[in-house]
Amino acid sequence: MNRSILVTGGAGFIGSNFVRYMVNKYPNYRIIVLDALTYAGNRENLADLEGRLNYLFYHGNICDSRVVDNLVSNVDTIINFAAETHVDRSILEAGSFIQTDVVGTFTLLEAAKKYKIQRYIQISTDEVYGSIEEGSFTEESNLQPNSPYSASKASGDLLVRSYFKTYGLPTIITRSSNNFGPYQYPEKLIPLFITNALDDLPLPLYGDGRNVRDWIYVLDNCEAIDVVLHHGEPGEVYNIGAGNELENIQITEMILDKLKKPRSLIKPVPDRPGHDRRYSLNCDKIRALGWEPRHPFEEALDATIRWYVENEAWWRRIKEKQEEFKRYYQQQYRTLQEDTSS
Repeated sequence: MNRSILVTGGAGFIGSNFVRYMVNKYPNYRIIVLDALTYAGNRENLADLEGRLNYLFYHGNICDSRVVDNLVSNVDTIINFAAETHVDRSILEAGSFIQTDVVGTFTLLEAAKKYKIQRYIQISTDEVYGSIEEGSFTEESNLQPNSPYSASKASGDLLVRSYFKTYGLPTIITRSSNNFGPYQYPEKLIPLFITNALDDLPLPLYGDGRNVRDWIYVLDNCEAIDVVLHHGEPGEVYNIGAGNELENIQITEMILDKLKKPRSLIKPVPDRPGHDRRYSLNCDKIRALGWEPRHPFEEALDATIRWYVENEAWWRRIKEKQEEFKRYYQQQYRTLQEDTSS
């Protein structure tokens, strides 16, 4: 069966890994990427796919209805990875998150309805559920987002649900736990700490470091989305996690130990506002479709560290551009902490 799939946000971290996975696995599928190439979108992430007959790239924004309409009219499936995703940035720049994660999702849904798309998959996050002290969230759990980022993603999810209920649009939502792996923008915990450690720079660890996340290797998530694409039920939500619940301090120490760097590089910093304590997902539903993670955590972490060691030019260019925002963020963040504590 031939398919024509529009992958929005396909030049980002998870999106580019998914596009590469699909282009290689399904040579008879046509994979079209739409990406605005904002700070976290990088055409270089897909450079090895240039010239492939089943791959096309378009530079454009999902909020631009003319661009979206033109592309959606020629595909049968939309998989929406496009999003602003970094919690720290959302605390200071919430407007861009609302624009991309809510308005952009609405624009895609309108086009999907107009052109009677056969399947629309919204890539979401476990953060929409909020924090949980014990047990795990199921797909029926209430949405209780605690940051502008997770609130914008939850809003997009609710729009997707409404288009299934109201218009019968065949939508599916996936909510994955924390991804890690190649091509992840080095502002997220694992790539930031790997690259800082390689340069013998401090590893800024929020609060007491005891916040718990479930970590999934990005290729396991890609395979799960593939399963949902082919076997998921319209109108359903699927949690995707690997059961690797670890405290941030544990991840930090593992990275330092594997790189043979001193733990004295760990630098505790004041916790960020609204920092969720623990995420945990019940993934029985996706496992019932035949999926299970194939990459043990430590092996995947080793592979990730090795990728950043071997691709220094990729992340060093990005981190050099990051410095301006980093200085701005640190200044604004200090002001925010003073305001919230007064």
